Amino acid sequence: MTSHVVVGYTATKTGRDAVAFAARLARATGAVLDVSIVLPSADRSVITPPADGYSRVLLDQAQKWIAAAIDRIPDDVVAHAHVRAAESFAEGLVEIADGLDAAYIVVGAADGASRGHHSLGSTTTELLHSSDVPVVLVPRGARKVAPETGITRVTVAIGTRPGADALIGAAADLAEAAGVPVRLLSLLPVDLPATADTAAIRIAGSTEADQVLAAARAELPAGMAASVVVAAGDSIEDAVAHLDWQGGEVVLVGSSRLAQPRRLFLGSTAAKMLKEITVPVIVVPRTARSAGAATPEETQR
Repeated sequence: MTSHVVVGYTATKTGRDAVAFAARLARATGAVLDVSIVLPSADRSVITPPADGYSRVLLDQAQKWIAAAIDRIPDDVVAHAHVRAAESFAEGLVEIADGLDAAYIVVGAADGASRGHHSLGSTTTELLHSSDVPVVLVPRGARKVAPETGITRVTVAIGTRPGADALIGAAADLAEAAGVPVRLLSLLPVDLPATADTAAIRIAGSTEADQVLAAARAELPAGMAASVVVAAGDSIEDAVAHLDWQGGEVVLVGSSRLAQPRRLFLGSTAAKMLKEITVPVIVVPRTARSAGAATPEETQR
C-alpha cells in the first residue's frame, strides 16, 4: 500500500521549507507527496460573504502557487496537488490526511522564526490539538538543505513512563523505511521538578535512564542499528543544545499524556526541546488503549 505525506503549503519561505523537507521525507520512505493549499470556506461565518468572482480569483491563484511548488520538487518524487476549502487551514489538512490515510502532515514554522529554529503559529497549534496523524514541524531554512541529503538518522526521545510502544514503533517504521539508524535519547537526568536539586536524585535518574533506554532498545526490530544517549545539562534546553544534529536527522517526540487518545498535544518537555532542536520534529499521537491499561507517556509532562 502506497504511503502518503501531506504538506500544508503557503506561498512563503516557510511554505517552501515545508515542501522541501516533505519531498525529502517522501523520497526516503517511498511515499507520495500531497502538496495541499487550504482556502477559506464559503460557509465560514463572516459579516460580508466573499463574492463569487473573488473566490474564483483566489482558486486560480492557489492553483498557480501549488503548480509552482510542485515544479520545485525533484522529478523522482511523485507529487499530487490538492486545493480544498475548509473552516481553517488545520482542519483542511486533517481532512486531506484522513482521506488519504496519510502517514504524516508536514508544516513549516510560523512567521518570525529565525533560521534553523522552530516557531509554532496558530495553524500548527490547532493541528497539535486536533490531528490524529503525526505532525512534522519543519524549522526555518529547511529549503536550504540539499535534496539528496534525505533522512540520515531518526532520534526518538524516550521518557520513563510505560507505554511508549507507539513512539518506538513510529521511530522504527520510519528508520526501516528510510534505511537509517535510530538514536534513543533520554533527558531524564535534567527533566526534574524545580524543587529537585540534589546530586542523589540526578544519579538515581541517570541510572533509571540507562534502564529505560536499554528496555526501549530491546523493543526495536532485531538487527536495526541503534545507539543510545543520555543528555546532560543544567536544563532541558541546555542539554538539547549540546547534542549533535545531523543535516538529515529527524526527531520523534510523543504527545503529552494530557492529550486525548489518538490526538496530539505538545507537552512542556517537548516544548522546551523545540527551542533548541534545529532539525525537523515529528510529534506522534497517543494510542487509544483499553480501560485500566497503560497509556503512552513518553518525554512530556
